[in-house]
Amino acid sequence: MKIKYELIKNDKKARHGILHTNYGSFETPMFMPVGTLANVKTLTPEEVKEAGSAVILSNTYHLWLRPGEDIVAKAGGLHKFMNYDGPILTDSGGFQVFSLAKNKKKDITEEGVHFKSHIDGKSLLLTPEKSIEIQNKLDSDIAMSFDECPPASATHEYLKNSLERTLRWAKRGKDVHANENQSLFGIVQGGPYEDLRKESATKTVELDFDGYSIGGVANDGESKEDMYKAIDYSIPYLPEDKPRYLMGVGEPVDILEGVARGIDMFDCVLPTRIARHGNAFTRSGKINLKNLKFREDFTPIEENCDCYTCRNFTKGYIRHLLVANEQLSGTLLSIHNIRFLIKLTEDIRKSIDEGKFDEFKEEFINKYTK
Repeated sequence: MKIKYELIKNDKKARHGILHTNYGSFETPMFMPVGTLANVKTLTPEEVKEAGSAVILSNTYHLWLRPGEDIVAKAGGLHKFMNYDGPILTDSGGFQVFSLAKNKKKDITEEGVHFKSHIDGKSLLLTPEKSIEIQNKLDSDIAMSFDECPPASATHEYLKNSLERTLRWAKRGKDVHANENQSLFGIVQGGPYEDLRKESATKTVELDFDGYSIGGVANDGESKEDMYKAIDYSIPYLPEDKPRYLMGVGEPVDILEGVARGIDMFDCVLPTRIARHGNAFTRSGKINLKNLKFREDFTPIEENCDCYTCRNFTKGYIRHLLVANEQLSGTLLSIHNIRFLIKLTEDIRKSIDEGKFDEFKEEFINKYTK
């Protein structure tokens, strides 16, 4: 089956819903851990599941280069290949082409994007058709349309031409999409401009996708204000009976601001990335456990946290692992950080059901940013 979205409860624009998939039904808003290369860094699938994950994300670009979509297909698809018994979303590879291309040199044409591999410098071409073909073979539950990811500094004129190309690419990708059990999402672009977001959202919806994502909001140099504008200018034109996905966003405050504007799904590498550098989310803000003050701190990262790490280990022990350069530190902090964001979405859903989302949001942000 393709995914289906069911709305349970509104609190103003904030939505509590259920996403029905081949692997069960999962509530939204949800945070999706990122497993770029068919693994969530430092964690086993069981550890990711124990943290409460539903959908996880893998990357088309990276899996195309290593090990190759045909190998994944021979293994029985991405679920069997990585042993994840849950829904998987694959992004189109568009963002990685624009951010990782060797020396950042690329040639954008109507056909697609010519670029050099960040691994070996080999010349490659990724087109809308190729992106969809790869994702069909990966057999993810949700595939993403191939889009152009313009820089945050792009002009209005450039962004208009870019979003029109993205729309043409979206139609081409949809026309060749051949996996009947795989849902396909369209991507709304247009930078921080209201007229462009309206045009992109309206015309993308006309193509009739299974869900819609708001792209171009996690680019280097983009302000929070522009991110929130992009959401505000896009949401009014997206259907209420389909999921809405904000791509590449995982800061707790941004998740709350996204939900307040009507977003259902979030993903980001942030929780595992900062974990590998010794950082942990807490309700009072991020902390760095490499700090000397934690050397003799024998309390959990956060009191009342139900994650495996906080139930079993102390800040002092994790600091010891970090200073000793032990890989277990990244695992324990990743478990906590992913659980923190998933628990945040669980609490958000509860607050929506109770009609108290605004109060919850204000209280959380005040404590987190104090």
